[in-house]
Amino acid sequence: MLIILLGMLVGLVLGLTGAGGGILAIPALTLGLGWTLAQATPVALLAVGMAAALGALDGLRRGLVRYKAAALMAIVGSSTSPIGLHLARLLPAKALVLMFSAVMMFVSLRMFMQARADAREDASIGALEKNCMLNPATGRLTWNARCSMTLVSIGATSGLLTGLLSVGGGFLIVPAFRKFSDVRIHAVVSTSLMVVALVSLGTLGNLMSQGVSLSSEGVMFIAATLAGMVVGRVTAPHVSAQWLQQGFAGLCAVIGVLMLAKVLLTAF
Repeated sequence: MLIILLGMLVGLVLGLTGAGGGILAIPALTLGLGWTLAQATPVALLAVGMAAALGALDGLRRGLVRYKAAALMAIVGSSTSPIGLHLARLLPAKALVLMFSAVMMFVSLRMFMQARADAREDASIGALEKNCMLNPATGRLTWNARCSMTLVSIGATSGLLTGLLSVGGGFLIVPAFRKFSDVRIHAVVSTSLMVVALVSLGTLGNLMSQGVSLSSEGVMFIAATLAGMVVGRVTAPHVSAQWLQQGFAGLCAVIGVLMLAKVLLTAF
């Protein structure tokens, strides 16, 4: 039963935030179920990838996905994720957990600051403050060199971290895309889900080609994650953007502390 509850929680958070599922999957499997990082990685990637794909399809149906931006970030991310996989094989497990913890706490701080800034932000702030801006006439992103390079940078970094930490990359895409564009949070979440789906499943394919397989427990976790995603996507439109950002920031902080505590406890 625990594996089903944890899977549903991962899917629910992913559906609500477009980011937290990948962050939760690894701790849920390693801390919650006692799996090793090697056992958890393929299950986490497939669970997050499939759940994100389900959420992205829902976002496409609602017209929320910025599909050109998602495609660009996913293409670049897929090219950098193998580098992350290679680095992950070279680094010891404890070093990876420490990196995971540090990234979570950094993202938590940035996301919380972004949520507070959004609450104070005045609608008259000029377009020059954002790298990627929506065209008021068409409702689409205005493509220029600055916007393209911003999305390339986000995609490259998220892909690298997907391969290195097996976390999906959404935890970076959501705050970064939110910070550098004027796209609304629910569209940011849907776009992030598409990128996460494409990059995670591509990274998983790379792992599978190396002989990695799934257990029956892994399949159960994945099915529960998909169910949680459905609930999250139905609930998301009724939750305020500021609450989503602050809730996600708190979630990242808690996970970062738990992962750090695990390393410190096993070191002594």
